Amino acid sequence: MKVFVSVAMTFCALAMSSCLLGAELPAVGAAAGVGCGKEPEKVQRLQIRKPGTYENYLVDGGWVERNLVKINSDRVVLRNSEIRNGRHNAVTVYSGEVLIDSCRIHHLLAGSFDKQRDAHGITGRPGKLVIRNCEIYLVSGDCLQFDPGRGPWGEVLVENCTFWTGPLTADAAGFRKGQVPGENAIDTKQLAKNPRSNITLRRCLFYGWKNGSISNMAALNLKENIRARIEDCVFLENEITFRLRGGVSERGGALVEIADCAVYRCAVALRLEDGIRDLRIRRLGIGSGVEREIRRAGGGPGRGYLFEGRYTAPASGVVLEKGPAAWLKLQGVREKAD
Repeated sequence: MKVFVSVAMTFCALAMSSCLLGAELPAVGAAAGVGCGKEPEKVQRLQIRKPGTYENYLVDGGWVERNLVKINSDRVVLRNSEIRNGRHNAVTVYSGEVLIDSCRIHHLLAGSFDKQRDAHGITGRPGKLVIRNCEIYLVSGDCLQFDPGRGPWGEVLVENCTFWTGPLTADAAGFRKGQVPGENAIDTKQLAKNPRSNITLRRCLFYGWKNGSISNMAALNLKENIRARIEDCVFLENEITFRLRGGVSERGGALVEIADCAVYRCAVALRLEDGIRDLRIRRLGIGSGVEREIRRAGGGPGRGYLFEGRYTAPASGVVLEKGPAAWLKLQGVREKAD
């Protein structure tokens, strides 16, 4: 078993910083070829109860209705692995100081297209979690959801990841070829009585979140008692790009900041709901194929709403190559202080 444990492992320097691990990453999204390497350790399920680095696993659930990887220890690195073929969640995190790096997670399919059930890519109640250089796709729930039970969770940093869905190329579990599984790339849940949770998305790529079995399918469904920052991300071919939701119920409303992102080919770029307050949007590029920039629902945005620096985004290939922030810098756009 490829596990290496070090009592003196400097996890904070290794995982919680934004330094790159290994080869340089692309401007946006995950690198090609993420996942396990040659001669991986093959298992059906993986339970991690001790600190350490867990590397080069192929976790194939064989469509079991169980969580495939369970992380219940602090100071864990899960790296260069592939997790696939389950009818429940791929990875659950119920601990702090966890890094999930360069993993491929896919085909988590519960129920059927008409009666879809949640099977998420990564979920749980993390303390501090970094997800970096991962590709997550074809799930019947969300690629990331924190927390389904609305329990306390802390800080999640997501960098250089790709989240997508699309028509299945073959029958899989209870789904049929051509059907599009999934609800959202990222969905947040939290109660107002709990401390506000934090999630940061940086240099990520989201595409294909449309034509599913639910209405208002969105790349990002940010709601309830969380604080989210989205920066330098690209969105393509989605029904709704940003679904941003306020509220004063027992679940609270989201606080959201968006900076240096670009949106292409979607029905709605921004769906603003339920008086979401203190929403800050800076330098959002609107590219080709955006049918409607803003849709207001349940009263639209509330107090503190700011939308400045809107720009016409160049061809998506240009932005994917350089990243929105770098492209804006080349154009001489001066960033305003947040």
